[in-house]
Formats: sequence, C-alpha cells, structure tokens
Amino acid sequence: MPSRDGAIARALSFFDDGGFEALLARLVAIPSTSQDPEHAAALDRYLADGLKAWVERLGFQAEIHPNPLPGFGPILTATRIEDPARPTILLYGHGDTVRGLDDQWHDGLKPWEVKDAGDRWYGRGTADNKGQHAINLAALEAVLAERGGKLGANIKLVIETAEERGSKGLRDFVAANRDTLAADALIASDGPRVVPELPTIATGTRGTWHCDLVVKLREGGVHSGHWGGLTRDPAVLLAHAIATICDRDGKVLVREWLPQGGVPAAVKAVLDGCPVGGGEGAASIDAGWGEPGLTPAEKIYGWCSFIVLAMVSGRPENPVNAVAPEARAHCQIRYTVDADPEGFAAALRRHLDAHGLDIVKIENPGIRMPASRTAPDHPWVLWTQASLQASLGKRVQVIPNSSGGLPGDVFVDHLGVPLVWIPHSYSGCKQHGPDEHLLKATAREGIAGFAGIWWDLGEAGVPHRT
Repeated sequence: MPSRDGAIARALSFFDDGGFEALLARLVAIPSTSQDPEHAAALDRYLADGLKAWVERLGFQAEIHPNPLPGFGPILTATRIEDPARPTILLYGHGDTVRGLDDQWHDGLKPWEVKDAGDRWYGRGTADNKGQHAINLAALEAVLAERGGKLGANIKLVIETAEERGSKGLRDFVAANRDTLAADALIASDGPRVVPELPTIATGTRGTWHCDLVVKLREGGVHSGHWGGLTRDPAVLLAHAIATICDRDGKVLVREWLPQGGVPAAVKAVLDGCPVGGGEGAASIDAGWGEPGLTPAEKIYGWCSFIVLAMVSGRPENPVNAVAPEARAHCQIRYTVDADPEGFAAALRRHLDAHGLDIVKIENPGIRMPASRTAPDHPWVLWTQASLQASLGKRVQVIPNSSGGLPGDVFVDHLGVPLVWIPHSYSGCKQHGPDEHLLKATAREGIAGFAGIWWDLGEAGVPHRT
C-alpha cells in the first residue's frame, strides 16, 4: 500500500542512487546568469529545456511568459489542479544566477559544471536557486510515483529569471495574474538555514534600502602639495559622515531607522535559543559588532543593519598626488517590517545636517526589495513545522524572517498568502561568489522533508482554506 514512509524512501533512493546529482548537473550546465546580457538566451533555455518538459511529465500545465518589463528574463508558470476543494500551494523559485566569475573559482572547479567534492557539490546555482527548487520538484515526483500519479492537493509553480536583478517585472506579472496564481500558502525554498544541521522555516525576509552618499567639491583634482592642508578633502568628509551613521562597533546611530519599540516580543520569543553560524573562510561572527544587548539571531532576523557596499575617492588602482574632487559611498540598510523605510532618507538628512554635514548629498535613495513577514505562529507555519519534524525526527527552527532578501512581499501584497520559506542551503555556501556549493547532507534532508510535506497535503488535518 502507498505510504508516507514509502514516499520519503522513494525520494531518498533517487537522491542516494545518483538521480539528483544528474538532475542538478543538467540544470547547472545551462549558464543562465541574468547579470550578463550575452547569456540572455540561456534564461529562456533554462525554463524551456530545464523545467517545462519535466513539470509537464508531472501533470502540470506549463507556460513560459515574457517579462512585463523589457530587458528582463521570462517567467514560467505551471498549474496542477486535482480538486479545487483541496488546498493549493504556490511553489516559487528562480532559474537565474549571478555571474559565473569563471576565472575566480579554485583549480578544478567551473561555474557551469557540477563537481562532486565529498560532502558537497560545487557549481553556480547549486545553492541559489537551481538546487533548491529542484529538490522540491524531485520530492513531488517521488510522492506522485508512490500515490500512483495522485497528490490529493493542488500545486502552482512560478519560476522567474530576474531575481538576481531585483525580481524586476515579477510584481507586475503576479498582479496581472492574481486569479491564475491564487493559492492558500506559498511554500518554497531559498536562502540559508540558521546553521547547516538545523532545518529552518523563515516566514519572511528583511528588505533592502539603498542610497549613495556623495561629497563633490570641484570639477577636478588639485595638487596635493600646493593644496593639501588648505582645501577640503571629500574622502575625509565622507568618512566623518559615515562615522556619525554607524559607530566603530557597528551600532546604527541614526536611531529613527530602527524598530521604535525594539525587537517585538513575538520575534524575541521565536528566536529564543536560535543559533546562528555556518560561515566559511573570511565570514565570521564578531561578538561585539552590531546593536548592544541583542543576540546574534536578533541582530540579523529582528533588527536593522547598515552596510557600506562600496566607497571610492580618486583612483585607487592608480593614485596620483592630488586632493580628489569627490568621494562617493553606496550604502545599504537591511531592515525588517518593524522599521519604516519611507522615512529613511529624511531621517538621514536630518542626522547629517545636525552634525554639520550638509555638504554630504544623498542620491538615489530607495527600496530595492521590500521586507515581508508572516506571523511565526500562523497555522500554515505550524503545520509545515510539524510535517518536517515528523519526517526528519529533529527540531525545526522557525525564524520571523530570513536575513537576506526575497520577493515574498509580491505574493503577500497581490495573493494574500502566508509565507513559508524552507531553505536547503547554509550561510557559507558562497552563493554570490566563486566556489558556490550545495551541502549533500542538507539537500538530502530537504528532499525527505518536502516529500513528507507533499504527502501530508493530501491527508486530513491541513489548515482551513483561507
């Protein structure tokens, strides 16, 4: 007789017998980076050759749509409806990657080729996000095989190819197709676990707000011998401005940017005892960095951070003896739904002016990716947590939002769905640099956990329809 244990065993057999590695290699071999225009055709190929035929074999009706915004990658949608009275889950992923950075990978590694290295698979997209949505679809295939082609629930799928360019066009697309994409919950995978060995559910993401800080004093540089000590140095002024924004230990000094009531009690409660870690190489947790009095988990899942992403004055690659004409820094705030990004620019202007730094201009301010959050005790979150714990036999950590950014706000705003993100990666996966990789143990737990989720959707006890 078909059984839950049988479905999980099928998924694990596919993984252990090399089926998943072969699938991953096929998907990674398509160089679908959205950040290199010369690879634009690969975005279409990833959806058409990599996914469409596969999901159609699983009983989906699939279609590839042009992006509503010219110049950005296409979007695949697929629906598998068995009974409209049963729950409908929306599954999301992105088939685009960041640049390959071919010349920066270690010897023997190539971005568009999966390399088995013992406990991990190397390759661009193994973790972000090809490997993650492939795990979920492979688990679904195992459950359908165990149940004789039936699921007992409905699945809708959205795979975009512009996530690494800010998910441009996705909001317009979802808004225009809200009836087609209507669902009871989004259950999908992206981002890292809190630590590699602990299964994690994130119920949202932090948002990102950006701006340029600019000090421009003149049209060209002036001789440092004749003018050094007489004329203002824009780099020094900019450095002082940044020092007023964030102290030497990473504490944000523009207090209007922060959650005004502190970390909410519900967020503190769900993060109690939550570990943070799993970085590799240069990445590490500096105990004294950030907001005093907060745990590491509260700092990245419940608070805001300020980061200088890039800063330049003069020509660092070819310095000359001149006082530079200008200095510029591109800055970012990672924020939660408890902060007000609409007031960030005005608060920064007031702050700089109060410090006598009206010469520092704020250019190009704005939200790149909005924050999102579903209540950690939402019925769909608790149901998914219970399903995963039953499948994996271990605790599953719920966090109120992941530390990075994802377009969950699009689905909340236009579909009204709760967000249940189940990451299959970890923070040391090097997803935006050379040597990106997927840990085998984490991926194996992922395919088992999702097989249990797909099975449980066809059973009794699923949350009431919204």
